[in-house]
Amino acid sequence: MDTQQVSAPPRAPSAGVVHINIRLTDGYTIVSNRLSQHRGLSLLAIGLGTHIQSLPDGWRVGIKALAAVFPESEARIAAALRELEQHGFLRRTRERVGGGKLATRTESYNHPEAAARGRMRECAAAQVPEAVPAPEVLPAVATEPMTAAEPVRVPGREPVLLSEPEPEPEPEPVRVRVPEPEPVRAPEPLRASVPDPVPAPVPGPRLVPTPAAPRKPRLPLPAPQQPTEALYAAAADLLAGLPRAAPLFLLSEEDARGLVPGVAAWLERGARPDAVRAAITDDPPVPLRHPAKLLRHRLAALLPPPLPAAVPVVPLQNCDDCDRAFRSSVPGYCQECRDARAYADEPCLIGA
Repeated sequence: MDTQQVSAPPRAPSAGVVHINIRLTDGYTIVSNRLSQHRGLSLLAIGLGTHIQSLPDGWRVGIKALAAVFPESEARIAAALRELEQHGFLRRTRERVGGGKLATRTESYNHPEAAARGRMRECAAAQVPEAVPAPEVLPAVATEPMTAAEPVRVPGREPVLLSEPEPEPEPEPVRVRVPEPEPVRAPEPLRASVPDPVPAPVPGPRLVPTPAAPRKPRLPLPAPQQPTEALYAAAADLLAGLPRAAPLFLLSEEDARGLVPGVAAWLERGARPDAVRAAITDDPPVPLRHPAKLLRHRLAALLPPPLPAAVPVVPLQNCDDCDRAFRSSVPGYCQECRDARAYADEPCLIGA
């Protein structure tokens, strides 16, 4: 008899966001992750693009109209619209309307790459010229040959052959040269005239040092000035938890053990664990081939300055005469009692 398998409910993650989704039947908009998770746009531009895509056709989305609804200024809204237009999610054109006025036409795209490819195909179809018809060739007219004159027959008599006149020299036929039709060349495809959908940025010159140039010395990995077990344990926990926030930084046990002193130096200088994690994992190169080497370089190059030296605190002492509290490194008398004792030792000059 088979045993029924019981599957446990999925366990919620211990960190990060947890989605509590309810099925929507009205009042929702489908937004592409190309906009909501775009790494090149600011959060204000992403929110504004999402708001524009949720509006019906014909709704006014000008700068003044948006500034009247949202608390952001007109300058920030204009900058966000320029970001959306630069990345292809928005397109604004000026068109003439009735009465000689100009109006702004705004087009919102949820898939900028597909829309750019469609515009490129339309431009290519509009710029291809029509085929030129070939000239018609008229057929040559055939001339019939002239036949010789037959003898004249008189009835009742023998046929008398009339003397034929001397044949006149036939004129030479004039040859008319028929122009040959020139071959029609097929139009070449227009390559340079078709605009690219999204102009790719031109990479600048890459400055590569010559092989003989001296290399910059490698910065040593920092270490704490007063290492403790608690400090090293906190650094090890931070390195072990890096894949939760940044999955690309999955380290081996040996690499993590070698980077512990560098993280401990950051923690000793007052850096918070989340600040250390963001500083050493933010904006990694693509593709990331050696995460341990990148972490080692950032730990050494971005090391924060040490904390300022603490001002020594002078302890409180009780005066032996008046029992008042005063700050001094050694017990004794306060300033007033010392002054009184100094005046008491001097001779009195009154009545001298």
